[in-house]
Order: sequence, then structure tokens, then C-alpha cells
Amino acid sequence: MIVDDDSTMVKLLQTLLELDGFDVSVVRQGADVLDKAIETPPDIFLMDYHLTDIDGVEVLRQIRANGKLAKTPVIIASGANVEEEVMAAGADDFLLKPYDPDDLPALFSQLID
Repeated sequence: MIVDDDSTMVKLLQTLLELDGFDVSVVRQGADVLDKAIETPPDIFLMDYHLTDIDGVEVLRQIRANGKLAKTPVIIASGANVEEEVMAAGADDFLLKPYDPDDLPALFSQLID
């Protein structure tokens, strides 16, 4: 599941990941993540740190507090180096933007297996 409000980034990531065989769902607002994820549980979350409606770390905390989603890997990406904060909040990995989208399939495989 991609959680990001940047339409251009979402389209790029979705296209590349689908070409690599991933089924991709997209959520543009942090407030919608739990409902969507409970409805269709993702194998992994790729989430932007800066969302328009809520902080990505707050969404991460909500995911970790939900019994059905707590163990699902979460990767948070940001243009600012907030790695220490997101890892302390329970993220499985952090990506500093800009990152190479071609590296995502290997990272996903590593975290899902």
C-alpha cells in the first residue's frame, strides 16, 4: 500500500511496482489508511512522512496499535532525515528522498519474507 498525497510520485511508484508484479493499492490521506488496510490488508506499507492531513508517524503509531496490522512492515520516506524518529516510532525502514524506485522490489522482498 502506497500512502502519499503526491500524485506524480504515486503514479511513478505504482507503475514501477506493478511492472515488477506487485498488486498496489493507494491511499492519499493518512486518515483513510486504517479503514483501507483493514478492508484489504497490505503486505507492506510505503508511506510518506509528510501527509497533508496527518503526520506519517501518527499513522505508523495507529498501524502498530492495530492488532491485525501491527506486524505489517512499514517503510517511511521523507526529504528530511527523520530516520531516528521514524525508527523509534516503529518503522521497519526509512528512505531518504530522492531514492531509486528500482531498489524497492528487493527491499520489499527482504521485509516481507
